[in-house]
Amino acid sequence: MNLFVAGLPYDVDDAELEEIFEKFGKVVSAKISIDRETGKSRGFGFVTMENEADGNDAIELLNDIQLGRSKKPLVVKKAEDRPGGGSGGGGGYRPGGGGGGYRPGGGGGGYRPGGGGGNRGGGGYGGGGRRY
Repeated sequence: MNLFVAGLPYDVDDAELEEIFEKFGKVVSAKISIDRETGKSRGFGFVTMENEADGNDAIELLNDIQLGRSKKPLVVKKAEDRPGGGSGGGGGYRPGGGGGGYRPGGGGGGYRPGGGGGNRGGGGYGGGGRRY
C-alpha cells in the first residue's frame, strides 16, 4: 500500500521516515521528496507498506498527530495515482520563444535574440510515473 505523508519536519530523511512507519509493519520503501534546485526536503514523502492492513493502521494512528519538533500535524493518507496514468510532460518547444519577442511600436519586451524562452525541453517537473 502506497502512502502519502505530508507535514514532515524538513530535517527528516528517508531512514527516519522508514523508522516511523516500521512500527506498523514491513516498509518496502520510504522516500522524502527533495527539491531539485536546493537539494532540501519539500516536507512530504511516500511510504510503501508491504500490506494494506499495516498501511491502514499507520493512517489511523499517525494522521493528524504532531511529530515531535514539527509545528504542523502529519497528513497520512493513501497515495493517489496521478490523473492520466502519470505520463506528465513539461516544457516542450514553443516556436517564437517565450517572453519578449519583437513587438512593433516597442511596447513591452522589445526585441530579444532567441525569444527569451524557446526550447525548454522536458526540464522542470512532470515526467513519467511517481517521483520520490
